[in-house]
Amino acid sequence: MIIAYLAGIFLLSILLATVIIPRILFISYKKRLFDVPDSRKVHKTPIPRLGGLSFLPVILIALCSVTGIRYYTNHPVDMLWASDLFIQYLFLIVGLTLLYLIGVADDLVGVGYRYKFVIQILAALLFPLSGLWINDLGGLLGLHEIPAYIGMPLTVFLTVYITNAINLIDGIDGLASGLSCIALGLLIIVCAIVGQWTHAFLAAATLGVVITFYYHNVFSVSGRKLFMGDAGSLTLGYILSFLVLHFWQKTQLWDPFAMNLNMVTVSTLLIPLLDVVRVFYSRVSEGRNPFTPDKNHIHHRLLRTGMRVRAVMITLLMLSLFFVVSNFILSFYINTTFMLLLDLAFWLTTHFIIRYFIMKHEAVTGKKWYKTYRNFFW
Repeated sequence: MIIAYLAGIFLLSILLATVIIPRILFISYKKRLFDVPDSRKVHKTPIPRLGGLSFLPVILIALCSVTGIRYYTNHPVDMLWASDLFIQYLFLIVGLTLLYLIGVADDLVGVGYRYKFVIQILAALLFPLSGLWINDLGGLLGLHEIPAYIGMPLTVFLTVYITNAINLIDGIDGLASGLSCIALGLLIIVCAIVGQWTHAFLAAATLGVVITFYYHNVFSVSGRKLFMGDAGSLTLGYILSFLVLHFWQKTQLWDPFAMNLNMVTVSTLLIPLLDVVRVFYSRVSEGRNPFTPDKNHIHHRLLRTGMRVRAVMITLLMLSLFFVVSNFILSFYINTTFMLLLDLAFWLTTHFIIRYFIMKHEAVTGKKWYKTYRNFFW
């Protein structure tokens, strides 16, 4: 029955999104609520960016409906929603609502990054308040149990980090939603394997709406595509951080480090996480504000090699799948530290290869290309 509920919540999320997203698309075109292109953006024509408006309502309706059905079919929902888990989900909904509202405001009228950053920190603080915080690193860099005064601030930092990473990688059609689909799909599998069914339900509800959005964003019915906007990317980032950080908390009844699951779940987000570090370092080293937008993300760099947008999206999704599969296999043989080092080595090698093809393409097209060793990577 539990598998039937999992499938039901996924299908219900798809059904709701299939009804809601076309209506958002219709209203966006009727009221001309468009994301206007500029020199930094890839698209050349005005496109609606309100697709993310559907995310939070669909997720909550699907999750709460199936939970209610389970209760009325005499399944142990009272055991499932034990005190700690119930509080965590209450605070999760509060944080999601805060980020959703600031995202909607940014999509409609624009909000400064400082205000968004403050709201992200407030939302991230809700995780430690609910009892969800990193208390063990599972042997990463030789570290295991860590005290609350380190684990709680680290949890807040990583929540803001992951949320922003998803927001910043949302630069071309299907990239943020595609990477999120891969992450959510793996999280459903891993949570089901270890019996964390409530988290699997949350991931399934989120996956259903994101897959539906991905279809409208990439394949654009009747030539009318839709962006997710900040309302969608912030919602996705917060949910993914909640699910991933769960695998870094050790309790008396739950040890995620026994199967190296912590690094396996992080591997689903390696591309956006590592790209943020590279981009921020590049901006700071050039004396610029690290929060000012530019065209130096990995998808921008791949576009500079001469690849088309669709090819760039597929390439990065395949790269994400490679990280997921390789780390899952490696988890049976090596510890988290060696996995992380191998991931970093592969990431660096990938960027050297990308830089080589950028130089080759720009040499052929006559464009100016970088001459310093530092710029060869960054």
